[in-house]
Amino acid sequence: MIAPSILSADFARLADEVAAVKGPPGRGADWLHVDVMDAHFVPNLTLGLPVVQSLLATTDLPLDCHLMIENPDRWAIAYAEAGSYNVTVHVEAADDPVMLAKNLRAAGAKAGLAIKPGTPLEPYVEVLKHYDTLLVMSVEPGFGGQKFIADVLDKVRTARTMVDTGHLNLVVEIDGGINTDTIEEAAEAGVDCFVAGSAVYAAADPAQAVEGLRSQVETRSAHTER
Repeated sequence: MIAPSILSADFARLADEVAAVKGPPGRGADWLHVDVMDAHFVPNLTLGLPVVQSLLATTDLPLDCHLMIENPDRWAIAYAEAGSYNVTVHVEAADDPVMLAKNLRAAGAKAGLAIKPGTPLEPYVEVLKHYDTLLVMSVEPGFGGQKFIADVLDKVRTARTMVDTGHLNLVVEIDGGINTDTIEEAAEAGVDCFVAGSAVYAAADPAQAVEGLRSQVETRSAHTER
């Protein structure tokens, strides 16, 4: 799955930018990745619930809301209640991640847990049994356009093994520095969903860029199966 990140979109034309990645059925964006930053948990400020509500009224793409905020136990539920498909919180910020996952699901969303590049996976395996998505950050959260940190792929491989052996039941997602140079390496490690910002929105045709990234993954998978 490909999830274009609107962090790299033109905020003055947000509805048009969202429409630009939809593409033909089965080839355009699968999810729309929405980065919510509060200038506290990360040193940047982006958008919040009112913008998400506006987006939900203008697109039928599933919204994948990545909350880089303090106190997600208090604020995350509103994003689920608004109609977001997947709401991801950071394990480093959540006070009670298990209860938060239950509350997000009860509010109608899938529950996602994000882990920074320097945060180990192993202490949170039991917590992840309550989640639908694991978001492995391959850059430090807070800004778009950063260089891909390949070392995090060890966490992806560990999570992939746990999913394949039935210890976890979730989507493995990666966010940060994903482009035509890095997506195949991430796919080989076991990623299911790729968040791509500038690789999509810096292209002349964002929908074609999405299709190109998907084709790279599909081609790599076909070669691997042979």
